[in-house]
Amino acid sequence: MKLLLIEDEKNLSEALQHIFKKEKYSVDAVYDGESGLDYGLSGIYDVIILDLMLPKKSGMDVLKQLRENGITTPILILTAKGSISDKVEGLDSGADDYLAKPFSTPELLARVRALLRRKTESINEDILSYGDIELNLSSYELVCGEKSVKVSLKECEIMRYLLQRPKFVVTKDELIIKLWGYDSEAEYNNIEVYISFLRKKLQFLETKTEIVTVRGAGYKLVHNV
Repeated sequence: MKLLLIEDEKNLSEALQHIFKKEKYSVDAVYDGESGLDYGLSGIYDVIILDLMLPKKSGMDVLKQLRENGITTPILILTAKGSISDKVEGLDSGADDYLAKPFSTPELLARVRALLRRKTESINEDILSYGDIELNLSSYELVCGEKSVKVSLKECEIMRYLLQRPKFVVTKDELIIKLWGYDSEAEYNNIEVYISFLRKKLQFLETKTEIVTVRGAGYKLVHNV
């Protein structure tokens, strides 16, 4: 699961990054509202943790603009502004949860887990399907009819991303950011290798669903009836 942490206190941000990474989350951290909005608009994150008092653009403005642009990623406001009116404004503006500083680490992690459950329940956490294929996120299996094949973690993440956006073009840049992060040195060749592996597995399954290359743009899933 991939988190975006928007927090300008660098010491706190570094501590939170350590906590989240220890829990096996992938974390991108930014330190001002403008960068937070830019990263959040990518739509690649599973949860966004957002401070309200940020330089360049307030957290409340970031929240409102993300929602105005159709970003539905669960957002947890994490802030020193803990009054009832602040909480009401944050939740009414589109936040999914609100936690005031100081906070306990176990409670923060529990709230993040709750937001992740809420998100994955809406897309069926264990099974994603399109056309005649299914991807089991628990067992790392691609299934078509009576046939199934195991996929690696990276293959699973690529298929998951494609299955959540059937018929839409997904760029190589999106996949690199989603799988390796903004600061990764991964290249297009990395994506091409995994796409090749997945195509071979789809051929093995004898599915009518395929990963199509859109020249100059990226990839998309197509089901051939």
